Amino acid sequence: MYAASLKGVLENRARFVISNLILPELAFRLLIKEPLLVFLPSDHRLAALKAIRAADLVDEAFVTVSHTAAPVLRGVIDNYLKRCGIRITPTHEIDHAFIGTKRSNFRQSALALIASTHGVGLLPAYTENFLTPSVTSRPLKGDAPTIDLVLGYKKSNRSPILKLLLSRLDELVARVSKTTK
Repeated sequence: MYAASLKGVLENRARFVISNLILPELAFRLLIKEPLLVFLPSDHRLAALKAIRAADLVDEAFVTVSHTAAPVLRGVIDNYLKRCGIRITPTHEIDHAFIGTKRSNFRQSALALIASTHGVGLLPAYTENFLTPSVTSRPLKGDAPTIDLVLGYKKSNRSPILKLLLSRLDELVARVSKTTK
């Protein structure tokens, strides 16, 4: 998923990509640090809590992204669980996601798996934009992990549109951050 987007930028088929992989030909600008939340079925016993401890996830069916679909996100999740002293073997891993005949993203597929397996998963907060009534989210107690959401572009790209975007990026991020809080 990320690889195809980055390849498009490198081959001049795309002007920029929002990603979190690093390649020497690309420059990156940090947009936001997105916290991870616990996503779980609305009727799950943990949904009654205002915030969830990492230890509460231990005996739950755990849905996560694969190392190939979202390597940085998976690393953040794995490092967080390790830092908390928790060992969880995923019950399900999302790789290349399809819903019906339409290609979807791993967030939508993860939410569908969470709902259908009555499992739990850690995903970036912006995944709340894909919630259905059958799935909800809760913050993690304590120091929640974050993932950097960055804008990447080819350093040699001299596009006037990219130049305009980069000149207004801080203003755009600030405006969006105000409306989502």
